[in-house]
Amino acid sequence: MAVHQPSPALATANPGSDQQQVKLFRIYNHYRLVVSLILLALLFVDPVNFDSRFRFLDYYQAGVAGYLGLNAFIALIILAGFQPSRRHITLSILLDILVMHWLLLTSTGITNGLANLVIVSVAAGNILTPSRMGVFYAALAAICSLGISGWAVLALGHSGDDIVRAGSLGILYFAAAFLLQSISRRMRSSEALASSRAQSIAELEQINRQIIQRMRTGILVLDRHGQIRLANAAAEELLFGAHAHQPSQPDAQRTLPQVLKLGLEAWLNDPNRRTEPFQPFPTSPVLQANFTRLDQERGDHILVFIEDISKVTQQAQQMKLASLGRLTAGIAHEIRNPLGAISHAAQLMEESPSLDKADHQMLDIIRRHSRRVNTIVENVLDLSRRRAANADLIDLGEWLEQFRADFLQTQDDADTTFIDLVVDADTPPARFDQSQVEQVMVNLCDNGLRYSFQHTGERRIRVHAGATVDGERAYVDVRDFGPGIADEHHGSVFEPFFTTDKGGTGLGLYLARELCESNQAHLSLVRDGQPGCCFRITFAHPGRLI
Repeated sequence: MAVHQPSPALATANPGSDQQQVKLFRIYNHYRLVVSLILLALLFVDPVNFDSRFRFLDYYQAGVAGYLGLNAFIALIILAGFQPSRRHITLSILLDILVMHWLLLTSTGITNGLANLVIVSVAAGNILTPSRMGVFYAALAAICSLGISGWAVLALGHSGDDIVRAGSLGILYFAAAFLLQSISRRMRSSEALASSRAQSIAELEQINRQIIQRMRTGILVLDRHGQIRLANAAAEELLFGAHAHQPSQPDAQRTLPQVLKLGLEAWLNDPNRRTEPFQPFPTSPVLQANFTRLDQERGDHILVFIEDISKVTQQAQQMKLASLGRLTAGIAHEIRNPLGAISHAAQLMEESPSLDKADHQMLDIIRRHSRRVNTIVENVLDLSRRRAANADLIDLGEWLEQFRADFLQTQDDADTTFIDLVVDADTPPARFDQSQVEQVMVNLCDNGLRYSFQHTGERRIRVHAGATVDGERAYVDVRDFGPGIADEHHGSVFEPFFTTDKGGTGLGLYLARELCESNQAHLSLVRDGQPGCCFRITFAHPGRLI
């Protein structure tokens, strides 16, 4: 009879089944060890009548001792870490059946109670190796039992009842084999299905975890008391704004920002109420929170979606600018005509030889304010005719080095102008329009150098590039060493025509933020308690198309 052996690919594909088989074999070997110890102990119970009850006492004792030694040896090597293969298990079951029949042969024959142990061995073989080999176990046991009974009838003159008993045992062997093979196949099929489903669920869970962590939408899981149970990287960045080099706290130690906690309480009181957009800290973009119950029946946990609505705000701003573009362009054009006439008239008056000192002062006022009005007109025209961003994926460190070199060349006092540039090693690339972001950087650097010089007498700023807390977006900080911005002005620095400089137009930072928004970046004022003033450009994810 051919013996079916599993292929190596099958054994590799189902390692859990092999481990279960080894575990069952260990249990079965413990059973055999206990049986052999009991058989050895029975030799000392009534040694006087052994000669009358056993056919070949010496051979029986040798068989019991050998059986105990075999089982003890197998137990020791398994305890030492040996992993038996299916071939070893098959050989062990075959030896078990042969040893049991040897004990039957040397004792009182097939009528001995040891015959019942053969059924256990056949059953164990069909459980451990549920294949055609299990039928072979039953056939071998039946042949051995019939052989012992036939030998007893022919050689020892026993009655034919032994053959009938052996036949009955053979039927039991085959019944046990077929029944247990059917049960084992079903169990292994169910186990394989459960293992496959468990693996699929684990893979799906891993995929979901990766998707949730990489989503640009922040996701929070809260309990009814507002304690954070789970937060993805986007939520960490949007709500807590930690830097990449700052260690992230466990979710259980995080507390909701007060504005979001108030929104949660309002939603719990009125689930139909939509929360207002908010900013958890001054440098964060405007966020929108949406609440829903994770379990509609129990309602123990609350799922919160945190969305950055800066893109929506940007689209609304673009629509507003598009509607005002033609109007502002027309007004600016109409202003520039008389403004040019005023400037030209002032230049002609300067050529008059009869002007006194007071007249020259008046002309200087006309020229200065004409230039200021012209600057405002140019900014308004730039705002109305702003082109769409043409974004490229840029190595931020190399770009900042080149920008610093180009910017210093444009300065009249380049020898006394210092830009301290620091780029972190883990800074990711950024996607932006180089000309537009360069315009933003020029504005921030000019402002920083001017305020640093006014406060310290030295034209020095510090530019630092790094990665956000999720490690996937880049940011650039421009810090000056000036007097800083008063607390009451923090909310107004990006408003158009707001300025603390008497000679400024108040449109520089407003235009800078608009240019950042067109690149899906965010310009914010950092309030970190350090001297001076720091503006941060947080770029969009490099994988996001602009």
